[in-house]
This record gives sequence, C-alpha cells and structure tokens, in this order.
Amino acid sequence: MSDQDETPDVPDPQDESEDRSPERNAADKRSDKKADKPEKGADRRTQGDGPEPPEPNPFDQAGRNPLGGGGTGGSGTAHAALQTFAAGKTGRAIGFGADGQYYEGNTFIGRLGIGGGHAMVQGPVPAEELTRLIGVYCEAPDYEEMEKRLRKHGLLVLCGERNSGRTATALSLLAGVAGDKVTRLDPGVKVHEIEEIEPGHGHLLAIESEDTGWQETEQVGGRTRTRVRRAGPTELHLDGLRSKLVKAGAFGVLVVENGELADRLLRGRYGVVCASPPSEKVLLQHLRVLLADADEGALDEALALAAGEDVTDALGLDELRPGEAARLADHLARRQKSELTHRQLLADCATFVDAQARSWFAGADRPGTLPEALPTLSAAAFRIAVAVFNGSPYSLTAEAGEQLAWELAVTLDPGTPTGRRLFGTHAEVRPVAARSVLQDGELDLGDAQVPVRVIRFQGQALATAVLREVWHGYHNARGPLVRWLRTLCDDPRPVLWVRASIAAGVLCSWDLPYVSGELVVPMASSDSPVQRMSAATALAEAAREPSVQPAVAALLKDWTKSGHEELLTTAVLAHGYGMAAGSVTASLDALAKVAVRAHDETDSAHDTDILSDASFSVTRLLAGPEPETVVHRLDAWLRDTRRGPATLALLTVIRALRTRTTFLWGLQDMPALEAHAKRMLLSALLETHPGLTGRLASLVRRTLATPRAGAATQDALALLLRQAAADTHQLELVRHFLVRLAEERRDRDRLRHLLARLVKDPDEPLDKTAARTMWDAVGEGAEA
Repeated sequence: MSDQDETPDVPDPQDESEDRSPERNAADKRSDKKADKPEKGADRRTQGDGPEPPEPNPFDQAGRNPLGGGGTGGSGTAHAALQTFAAGKTGRAIGFGADGQYYEGNTFIGRLGIGGGHAMVQGPVPAEELTRLIGVYCEAPDYEEMEKRLRKHGLLVLCGERNSGRTATALSLLAGVAGDKVTRLDPGVKVHEIEEIEPGHGHLLAIESEDTGWQETEQVGGRTRTRVRRAGPTELHLDGLRSKLVKAGAFGVLVVENGELADRLLRGRYGVVCASPPSEKVLLQHLRVLLADADEGALDEALALAAGEDVTDALGLDELRPGEAARLADHLARRQKSELTHRQLLADCATFVDAQARSWFAGADRPGTLPEALPTLSAAAFRIAVAVFNGSPYSLTAEAGEQLAWELAVTLDPGTPTGRRLFGTHAEVRPVAARSVLQDGELDLGDAQVPVRVIRFQGQALATAVLREVWHGYHNARGPLVRWLRTLCDDPRPVLWVRASIAAGVLCSWDLPYVSGELVVPMASSDSPVQRMSAATALAEAAREPSVQPAVAALLKDWTKSGHEELLTTAVLAHGYGMAAGSVTASLDALAKVAVRAHDETDSAHDTDILSDASFSVTRLLAGPEPETVVHRLDAWLRDTRRGPATLALLTVIRALRTRTTFLWGLQDMPALEAHAKRMLLSALLETHPGLTGRLASLVRRTLATPRAGAATQDALALLLRQAAADTHQLELVRHFLVRLAEERRDRDRLRHLLARLVKDPDEPLDKTAARTMWDAVGEGAEA
C-alpha cells in the first residue's frame, strides 16, 4: 500500500501529543473547559493548594492585535492616506494686497489677469483697462440672464470663489450697461454707508468675507456691553442701495465670496451664482492676446506646453479657475518669448497651490474675538480637516473639522463659550469653500468595503500646501492643531487614527524637535495602544525624509534601552514599517535584540506582549518590499540557539498563516499585494513571490514540528486551508504549497490528521472536494 493510501483514523483527543489539532468538536470543548478551568467568577487564590498559574506563554497570544480590540486598518485606508500628501515643494514668496491682488517678487498681477499694473482701491476704472478686459473676457454661464437682471433691478450680487472670474464678470456687466463709466468703490465701505452715487455710472464693490461683521459697544448701568451686529449687508440694506442707484440712473454690482453671507444673499432677489467659464477657453483667449505678435505656431506650442505632464504636475490642481488660467497664460507667453526658462516656468506653476492656501488663511481670525471670527475660523478648520482626510467620508471629515474649529476658538478667546451652528452652510455648498467636491466612494474596513460619500480636494497638491501654510506661517495655530491630531490619534477607527498619524508624520518631517516633544513622545508614552501605534506610524512616516531618518533611528534606539515599557512598545511597532532604522535589515536587527532581551530578563506578561508586538512588526516587514530578506532572517532565527529569536520567528510564521494582508499595510506602496488584500499573507506571498514557496514551506514545517508552537500553528494553518477551500485559484496555490510541506512521513501524518479534523468539524465542516485535493497534495509530498 502506498503512503498516499494510508489514511489514518482520526485519533482520540485524549491520545494526542504535540500534534493534537485545535479543531475539536463542541462536546470536547465543553468537557475540557469543565475539567481544566474553575467556575466563572471563582478566584484562583481560593482554589486551595492547587498548582500555581503557568507562566505566560507567547503562543497563547499568537496573532494578537497590537491595538487590543481595535483594528489596524485596511490597506486601502493607508494607501489613500499616503496619496494625500504630495512631495514638498519650495514655493516662491507670494504676497496679497488688500483688494485680493497678488504679487510675485516685484511683479503685481491684477485680477483681470493680463500683465502687471497698479492695484485699484477706489476710483474710476481706466478706459484702457476696460478695453483690455473686453479683449480677453470669456462670458460666464448665464451671462445674458445676469445682464437682464442688472438692467431690471439696477443692482446685482455675484457670489463665487476667489479667482473664479467674479470681478471680471462684474466689470464686463457694468461696462455693458454704463459704457466706460465704471467706478470701483473702497472695499472697506459698508453698503449702508454708501451715499455718493455718480449718475449713469456703474459701481463695483467687493465684500470680503472676513470683513462682513462688526460690533458696537454701549454703556448700560455703568458697564460696557458689546453687541455683535449681523455680518454683512441684509436685504434691507440692498433695497436701500438699489433705491439710490435707481434715482441716479446708475447700476451696482457687489462681489461676495462664497460662505455664510453668500448663502444668505443668494436666497434674496439680488444674489446670483457666478459660475466660472471653462478654464481652457480662458487660457486660449488670453494666449491669443499675449502672443498676437509672436511667431507662427507659438500659440500651439504654448497650449501643448500647458497640457504637458510636467506643467500639470507642477500646478497640482485638477482644474484652473479663470484668474489662475489668466496667470498661467502670462507665464506661458513669457516662456514662448524666452523671458523664462522651463525650470522657472515650473517654479512659477508650483506657486499656484501656495497662493490658494495663503489666500485661505491670511487674517482668518479677524477681528480676533468670538463670535465674529467663528465663521472664518470654521472655514479654516474645515480646510485643514480636508487636507488631513482628503478622500475620506464627508461625515467624518466634517466632524473632525468641527473639533478643530473648537480648538481654534478656545485658543483665540478662552473666555467665550463656543457652540456649533446646527443649520449653517449646506453640505452640498460647504465643500466649495475648500475647493473640494463630494463623490461616491468606498471605505476600506479591512474585512470589507462600504459605500460612502467622500470629500476630495480638486488638486493633489492642495493638502500639502494647506498644512505647510498653516504650520510654517502661523505659529500660534500649532498648539490647537497638535491637540486636535492627538485626539484623533486616540480614536480606534482606522480611518481617523491612520490619517491623523500620517499627517503628524509629515509635520514631524518638517519640525522634528517641536512635534516629537509636543505630540509624538506624549503619545508614545501613553497607556493607549492606539496612540502608541499612531506615534510609531508618525515616526516611520517622518523617516521618509532622508535628513530626518538618522534622528528617528537614534530616538528609537534610546527608547529600546530606556526601560520604559510604553516607549519600548512604540519603538518595536515603528520598526515594522522598515523605514525608521534606515533599512529592513536594520529594523530586523533591532527587533532581534528586543527579542533576546525579552527572553533573557523574565517571562513576564509584558515580555510576552513585547514578543507579540515584535512578531507583528516582522510580519508587516514580510508584507513589505523585501520579503526575501525577512524569510532569510526567519530561517536564521529558527536555527538560533537563543530562545528569544526562535520564539520571534515562530510567532511570525503563525501570524503569516492567519493574518489577512489588508491588516499588514505599510508606508510603502505594494501594488503586487493589493489584489490579494483579503487573503492570508502566506497565501498572497505564494501568488506574488512563487520563488519563495519552498522556503516558506520549510518555515511552516519546522514551526508545526515545534512542540510549544505546534497547536497554535495548526490552528493558523486551518484558517488558511478554510480560506483556500472557497477559492479555486487559491486552492491550487495551497495545493502546491502542501506538496512542499509534506516531505517527511511525520509531516504528512500531521497534515492528514488536521484535514480529517476539519472535514469532521460539526460546526463548519471543510468542503470535501477541496479536502480531497489537499489530501492528494499531501500524498504527492512523498514523491516530491
């Protein structure tokens, strides 16, 4: 009879030695519990002269989650978080005038977008400026309807974002109804204060959102009382202004930025949404004017340059707004005229996102007291939240933004209670204030994906630009930002702590001394496992920056020698990303040293936890870019005469058998593993690295044969076999693996014993067809 025909009977559970399968039937489990465990609630100290409790066994916690009951997050969440922050770019110094014009160096650029010029504060718009506008202006959608309403009412309120073409549209409308008699009013004037109306003229007033509120003081009973007036003009104010305009035969257009005021005015008779014309059309029109005297073909070359990958990457924006398109046209025209090198052109394009971020936060806390500043603070907090959670569910992002708004508010005015508006800006309108959109998406929960409504910046470089502007530009904003991130890093939901910890890592790479002292070290020494994992993730992400990596490695080295349990745990978890120590090999060296010390000192519960956390980090490295390096080291550890490294290797092999790849995400992209995120790591490696099959089988075979780890390994292998039974392709991979695993007679008996147990499991029997395939593969091992 061949070896394959010798199908052993299922042994009695009481006759099993180290090969005893953990897959027992329900009756066996109940009887074992009654025989081996005291009654529920009994105190072990009252059990008479019974035996002392056994020393902690690391294999009792094989596969333990380092976050306790929480998950370590799906790989999709981590992958999306890593895509949020673009590589840092050094931008040019950009300043902003009070009227919203900006300048680079000594070059002033008007909102009309063509060339330089002097900023207009108040007074008539020069006729040549209007003529130039007519030459380049592209009509906004519904332009004709807006002109009809202006002629009918004499007053119009255009609502839109900065650089959306609001001012150009307003000037074009006024020029159309009043000829070249257009006056620009001082942006500081209030609507109810306007008295001088020039007959037959068109009047333009830009209302900045941060200047829409004011406060009045009055004496009451010998005490000064402050009364906050409603922000911005009301419909009554607009009616009064319209009356003055009609009497003078004049016209007026107010330009308002999107926000609370714009929402309110849009519900009145004067407010209209000023949609932007297509940016491609604006760019083309401006280039035609700027290159009118250039050589033939210059226009086509400029357009091709604008569509080039290097220019679009430098811009970092999905779609330009009219003002930005006009600005880009100026840069492209200068490039065609050889006034700029290509490198200078790209540097100029890289300032677009920086200009957007600076315009968002400049003076966002004016006038410096609540509640007047709260609307602009809330908008600023929401933009920061989108930067950290770009591509995340809108509901979680909005909630995080509200928490940050509270931190900003109590920092600005600690003595004033802070609340939330219940029915403020609608969810369909609010994303516009952060130059973002709502989209249908999926949230990776590790085990499954669920449909969600996500919010995303309209530009991949905006997230980094926002964080950089706030962090480097406004020191007093650092405190509330750090406190906010630490709160998020203590939330067990991966979509929150993963995002927050990676953002903290970006800040750490910019300013390690500050962030490590204020955020990372307090989290690393916390008793919260989520905060420790967050600190480890932040340090690993910071180590991506070459100039910071040596300092991170030195810090982790100090923590492993500090004797502080929490700091040691954090260091162990940080090495799991393979970046903090400078290489995967260096991280493996550090983890081996931790394992040696953990065994040599005592077998306390803490040392057992450290070994478990270290095995999680090694398994994460196995799922990283150098699995061959990790497999080689595991083989060496199993041959090591010291118990610590051998235990670490055994625990790692068990984790690889029972842990799904999605829970072992790292901070480096692994495209090959993405398609196998739901599989156990070992199964995914068999697919993506077939050359490792024999070495992986050797590791598993030796782990199964180790008495102290055998039962836990069989338990883990059973999970992998059950998963493979439900997937034809995976079953074929496992079949080849079992052939390599069953080289010795004892190995084959052990595997057949396990398969028999799984088939006879009364609760979840293994599919017999799949089991027969596996059984046959075990038999083939004798001939391999």
